[in-house]
Amino acid sequence: MAPISPPDDPLSDEGLERLFSSLNPASGILIAVSGGPDSIALMYGLARWASLGDRPTISVATVDHGLRPEAADEAAFVAREAAQLGLPHRTLVWSGQKPATGIQEAAREARYHLLVEHAREMAASHLVTGHTLDDQAETVMMRLSRGSGLQGLAGMRRETDRQGIQHVRPLLGISKSHLLDHCRQHDWRFVTDPSNQDERYARVRWRRLMPLLAAEGLTAERLARLAERAAQADEALDIKAREAFDRGEPRLEAGTLSFQARILTSEPFDIALRVLELALMQAGLKLDNSRLHRLEACTERLRQAAGAGEALSLTIAGAHLRLTQAGQVSVGPEPPRQRGR
Repeated sequence: MAPISPPDDPLSDEGLERLFSSLNPASGILIAVSGGPDSIALMYGLARWASLGDRPTISVATVDHGLRPEAADEAAFVAREAAQLGLPHRTLVWSGQKPATGIQEAAREARYHLLVEHAREMAASHLVTGHTLDDQAETVMMRLSRGSGLQGLAGMRRETDRQGIQHVRPLLGISKSHLLDHCRQHDWRFVTDPSNQDERYARVRWRRLMPLLAAEGLTAERLARLAERAAQADEALDIKAREAFDRGEPRLEAGTLSFQARILTSEPFDIALRVLELALMQAGLKLDNSRLHRLEACTERLRQAAGAGEALSLTIAGAHLRLTQAGQVSVGPEPPRQRGR
């Protein structure tokens, strides 16, 4: 007989109702399961939750990145486990040539592309992954080391829109150790990915540092709480930035966005920074966190020039920013450069 979870356990029947409540309106749910203890616990938890009421249809997918010979066997293992739960399974293969550098980032992009496309094919509105409290803490530390701003320090969001598919991470508040104990307690089989021990990957190196940080008080729980607070502050600043952006009377014509520069000088720096980021996004460009310092420098130069009534022209990430003496900022594609000039 399977052991009974205590009522305050997030994976008890009562806990599952709270954990997966946002999935009730889904038209269909796709679970990404690698075979590790986190995603296995997620799959079994969702199967149990589905048995407790009238739920959306659930399917399982495993991505084979083609990077390890064991990956095909692991996908087959997940398929067998899913079949025991009565859940359909599909193995999604990342085919083609792999990059020589930045393999983890490329694999992540390929993984979500495959999962989102499969979710669309099966008419699922929600994609669910097993990211945990420890994953969140590692993400915050990695982004902190790269000089990220509030948006980066907010870590992974519990819900993210991926091209119309809602990506949900319901386990962000649960530790890996709790999920591992739960798998062992219920005799749920899982696989171990050897790449999780490969120190060529930054996340693995950070993972090995986490116990040392925890000993000094910087626990996964505190880092996750920092991410929640950063997310709250980031959301508030975004709202204020959008209000300021609208007051700048933005106009988009022939791929060029223009707005009044007074918005950059009348608002605090961080609001002005976000206004400029919004303008770039409206013009079809988006900066990653690694380029935050360049955006900050551009914002500062624009604010100084606008305050002095000067004209200015500069480029950033393929965009051409132009400030007129009349106080108008335009953002458009950078013109092609001519060789020899």
